[in-house]
Amino acid sequence: MKRNKLSYLATLLAAIVLSSCGGLNKMKDTASTVKYSASPAVLESKAGEVEVTITGKFPAKYFNKKAVLVATPVLKYANGETALKPYTVQGESVQGNEKVVKYVEGGDFSYSDKFAYTPDMKISQLEVRVKGTVKKTTVDFPAIKIGDGVIATEFLVVKDPRAISMKDNFQRVTPESYEAAINYVINKADVRPTELKKEEMKNLQASLIATQNDSTKQIKGVEIAAYASPDGELDLNEKLAEKRKESASAYFTKEAKKSKLSKVSDESIFKYLTTPEDWDGFKVQLEKSDIKDKELILRVLSMYTDPIVREKEIKNITAAFEEVKEKILPELRRSKMKISVDVVGKSDEQLVAVGTSTPDSLQLEELLYAASLVSDLNQKLAIYQTAAKKYPDCVRAQNNVGYVLIQQNKPTEAKASFEAAKAIKDLDVVKNNLGVCAMLAGDLKAAEELFTSAMGAGETVSYNLGIIKIIQGKYAEAINYFGNTFEVNGALAKLLAKQNDAALATLNGVKSEDAIVYYLRAIVGARTANTDMLFNNLRIASGKSAELKANAKLDMEFAKYFADETFKSIVQ
Repeated sequence: MKRNKLSYLATLLAAIVLSSCGGLNKMKDTASTVKYSASPAVLESKAGEVEVTITGKFPAKYFNKKAVLVATPVLKYANGETALKPYTVQGESVQGNEKVVKYVEGGDFSYSDKFAYTPDMKISQLEVRVKGTVKKTTVDFPAIKIGDGVIATEFLVVKDPRAISMKDNFQRVTPESYEAAINYVINKADVRPTELKKEEMKNLQASLIATQNDSTKQIKGVEIAAYASPDGELDLNEKLAEKRKESASAYFTKEAKKSKLSKVSDESIFKYLTTPEDWDGFKVQLEKSDIKDKELILRVLSMYTDPIVREKEIKNITAAFEEVKEKILPELRRSKMKISVDVVGKSDEQLVAVGTSTPDSLQLEELLYAASLVSDLNQKLAIYQTAAKKYPDCVRAQNNVGYVLIQQNKPTEAKASFEAAKAIKDLDVVKNNLGVCAMLAGDLKAAEELFTSAMGAGETVSYNLGIIKIIQGKYAEAINYFGNTFEVNGALAKLLAKQNDAALATLNGVKSEDAIVYYLRAIVGARTANTDMLFNNLRIASGKSAELKANAKLDMEFAKYFADETFKSIVQ
């Protein structure tokens, strides 16, 4: 009897085990009826990560009531594999907290995960691996493929943040002027010898002689303006002003001939003016004076415009008028001679020659301008360094040293120059350039902060922020920063945002002949099934860049054409 009981228990236990295994094996054998899918079907990296949503649908009467399934998506590639987080579902008789799938109705699940992208993942396979468990029995189900490859178009971004140079204020022609005045006795127009001995007259003559002997100076005009004070009859003042003009002109002509000033021999450069009643000069002299009642007189000038009324009202202020006659009016009885001169600086050829040989002999603006004329980066750098050394407080010179160092791919050295420039003056241009250094060093956070604080420096900053936004996977923001400019990265941002037509329009406006322009056009061709666009542009891109040619072989943008003979002939 006891032996029969033991036999019965052994049979019962075997039946239970076989029942468990049988249920799992049935699920395993019919695993193909479970539908798994990945979205997107071809994965895509964004901001250096790959996001995927996995869904599974279990048919009716499939899921064992006592079973627990653990589904683990795995991305397989040549040099390894990456497992995503597992997802667990359970039958309706299982005591647990996972999602329940009923036997009769079936059911589904959906979950999302993301993982860091590596270049090995371009050519890959996404599959779901399932382990089924009933109590202590576990069975591995066949792996089910649900996706192919990872698109990594974001990594085509051209990381070329742009520094900004600061402009020179060089003027090849700078104006100069020399002035002197001849004063006259009341109601007289003759030039007194004492007037000719004044210091200002001597200086005028000396300046004219110096100009005559200086090949860089050209006299552009001679203005002789004669005045009468605003007291007395208008007719008399008109005659006086005219005579004073003539006497001043005669004196100037005589002195010019005496000193052989050929540069003033052309009568067309002369301009003559007469002012019979110099009320403007009267007001200027009055405002500078210490006359006791000058505010009262100024009020008269503002109240009346008629010269006769003005003169009458001022004379009525008896005490003040006596001071006016003594201190103001004599200064208005004059002729002014003004010589306008253009000083012509060195030619471009001269500046380049001096700048690349003896830059120390140039002035600041000449140095900055000369550097802008030089194409050789080493020579350009040397000139800016001379300017920075000779003018240590010049933020432009220090900034431009850093600018050239960026062009020479020396961001560490450039950063030191930009920091020196910032110490002189904290400008948006300098902040942008420090942002360029931070970005090239891989510090995107610092770069973004610097670029954002430097928006006043113009469109270049927006371009740099556009690159940052592509790297961050914020494509709409990148498009906004690039605006309507025809930039490769602007086109890439539109491609990444799936705006194929807009991307193509931007690419067609790009003036660059770089390989990347053609490569991106080839991607548009692949996406829109335009094989002529695809193959023609990919052929040019591959001819220009071995790196892009190698990339195309693995680029899932072209996956549909991997077996195409034309495609293979281009990338082999």
